[in-house]
This record gives sequence, structure tokens and C-alpha cells, in this order.
Amino acid sequence: MAEGARSVLASLATGFVEFTVDSGSRYGPDGPLDWPGYGAARARAAERSGETESVVCGTGRVGGVAAVLVAFDFRFLGGSVGTATGDRIEHAFTHARETRTPLVALLATGGSRMHEGMLSLRQLQRIARASALLHQAGVPQVSVLRDPTTGGLWASLGAGADVVLALPGAQVGFAGARVRPEDGVAYTAEGQFAAGHVDALCSAADLAETVSEWLTLLGSGSPGPADVPNALGTETPAESGWAAVQLTRSARRPRAAAYLDDYFDLRRSISGDRAGGVDPGMLCGIGMRGTRAIAFAAQTGTATTPAGFRTASRLIRLADRLGIPVLTLVDTPGAANDAAAERAGVGSAIAELFGTVAAARVPVTTLVVGEGGSGGALALAAPDRTWITPDAYFSVIAPELAAAILKRPVSEAPALADRLRLRPADLLELGVVRGIV
Repeated sequence: MAEGARSVLASLATGFVEFTVDSGSRYGPDGPLDWPGYGAARARAAERSGETESVVCGTGRVGGVAAVLVAFDFRFLGGSVGTATGDRIEHAFTHARETRTPLVALLATGGSRMHEGMLSLRQLQRIARASALLHQAGVPQVSVLRDPTTGGLWASLGAGADVVLALPGAQVGFAGARVRPEDGVAYTAEGQFAAGHVDALCSAADLAETVSEWLTLLGSGSPGPADVPNALGTETPAESGWAAVQLTRSARRPRAAAYLDDYFDLRRSISGDRAGGVDPGMLCGIGMRGTRAIAFAAQTGTATTPAGFRTASRLIRLADRLGIPVLTLVDTPGAANDAAAERAGVGSAIAELFGTVAAARVPVTTLVVGEGGSGGALALAAPDRTWITPDAYFSVIAPELAAAILKRPVSEAPALADRLRLRPADLLELGVVRGIV
């Protein structure tokens, strides 16, 4: 049996004060459909759970950060949503929006309540509308998927949050256990994380700290661009184009993770493109540098897949909505160009990222820390705020591929590297970068 709403609230927050929401007596004892026995079922659910509805809403503090809290109690009719549930959730979202207080939803639900038919299902539209208004207001929203989280609430309140966390082993899926064809890993928190629909798995013991850190990060946006990171590798630039390429490809060159560790005091990651894809070669999230939150999207030296580009776009849109400046680290030989990448829409994913960077209202700062290979690298780069390290290069294409396109032998790649003017000093002279860090 899932943990009760008040128990999970007590483990997460302090100073919880419940909202009082009067749903009135719109319907008879057996609800809007006059469903036989519904009143008796509600009475048994109230006795079992100690609650009058399947959700408890109010305010509290998570690690010192004020939050609006929405907690489901699965013991009350399977945490299902009826009209009174919708009233409570809509009230919570309205309070969060009007007071600009972040909202945390702790889900444990089987979805819509059969006893209220279509009136129950329509509550999902109310919740989706309230969530959309909260997004438009630039107020953060975090969801925590407990066991189980299925049905329309996963597809609205759960998956629609800015950051989605899940307890390991939780059943998570749009189809509940009684209506899906089979029970497998796809319907678990682990399966949803692997498919890019959940940002992180988080144990119950770590939940309070994790949610507190996310609320701090999401609420610490400030004006002004991100600082340019320090160079961590060699300070001696290469004397030729080919030497620059070789220096960049060295196994000893610092990669994105080293730069992020050096730059941030604390950071949390998001994962996945919310469309079934995860690219471990694109690190995205938000970190604290001093008292400022800065969002980051960092390539790790691999060919970037469509999922990687889409995850970066998701991160930048989130940062833009919350007023958090963005730092991008470029390091890729180029976009993935195999058949799987084409089928997954690599062209449209790159176009989406170009557009997202161009439309961002928050400043985007870029540091090229490794290979800057063609459009797969340029899509992540800020048009007017890009710097480069001494052990990096930026090129229209890798020299070997330039030789192939020009129908030259690969032995001419070193000479072509010089002609491509890809060294940091060349790029500075051409106005492609603002400086060498």
C-alpha cells in the first residue's frame, strides 16, 4: 500500500498548513452520476485513510524554501481524481501562481475516478490549464512520482512539470496494471527514466534534500550573462591547424564534466527529450555558482544525437521561462549522421535548437572546450557570446570530411586544416569568437 499523503508530507516539509477548499454539495450522496454505492465507498475510503478526499493540498517549507504542496493518498479510492479533487488541485495552482510560490506535486494515483465518469476525466483539462498558467507566470513546478503513478494524472500533473523525479521501483505509466497488455520495465520509474521521460530517480531518504535543492536552483534566476569558465587545459595554442586538431583530440584534454565540476558549487541534472530519447553525451541541468543559478548544456565529445539536441532545447526553454542565464559547452565532432539519427529527425532537432537559442530572452554564453564540428556544434553556440579555449577548434567540418567532400585524398587533411582557419587565433581574427580564455 502506498504511503499516506500526510506521512509523505511530514517527511518532506515542515510547517505544513492545509488549504480549506469548500467544494459545496453539488451532488447527492452517490455523486454526479448517482453511482450506486459511491457514497458508501467514499465513507470506507475516509475511514481507511483518515482523509476526506484523495489529495491533500497546502503550504509548507522544503529545506527552508516555501512551497505549495499537493500530495495524493492512494488509500482513498486509489488516489483517483474526482470533481472535488480537481477543486483542491486548481486552488493549489492558483495560490502558487498568485503568490509566486513553487509547486511540488507528490503523486500516487490510479487516474480518473470511474464513479464520476466524464466529469472525472475533465478534471485533467482543469489541471492542465492551471499548470499552463503557472508555466506562463514563470513559477517552478516539480513532480515526484510515487508508487503507483498511472493514468491521466501521470500524463498531466506528473509529466507536465519542469522537473520530474521518481522513486525507484514505482509503477509509472499512462496505462494502469489492469488495462495494459503486459507488465514490464516500460511501466516502471526505471523504464521511464531510461526512455527520457523522468529526470532522475531519487530514493525516499534523499527526497527532501533533492527537492529542496531543485527549488533553490529553479528559484534563483538573475539578470546578466553567465561568467565565462576558466580554461582547464593547455595555455599554449597550436601553431598550425592540424596541430590544433590533434591537440583537441588528445585523451588528456579536459572534458565537459571537469569544466562543470570546476565552475559550479552545486548542480542537478535533467535527463531526456520527453520524446523517448536520452543522449548521455549531452549534459543538461542547472547549477549554483555562488548565489546565482545558471543553466548548462554541455557536449561531452561524442556525436550529438537528436535526443541530445532536443534535451538542450528543453533546458534552454525552461531557463528562459524562469529567467536563468545559460552556459553552453561545445565539444562534438558533429551531429550523429547514421540512419537511426535521420529517422529520429536530426535535422529538425538541430533546427529546433537553433531557433531556441535565437529566441531566448535570457543571455546565452558559450565556451568551445573541444571539437567544434559543423552545425552540430554551432547549434549550441551563442551567436554573439562565444569564447574558445586554447586546446579547441571550430570548423565548418572536420578536415578529413572536408577532404572527402572536395574529393581529395585523406592525406591532404592536414593542409586543409590550415586552409579552414579553425585555430582559436584564426577564429578570433575572423570574428567568430569573442576571445580565447
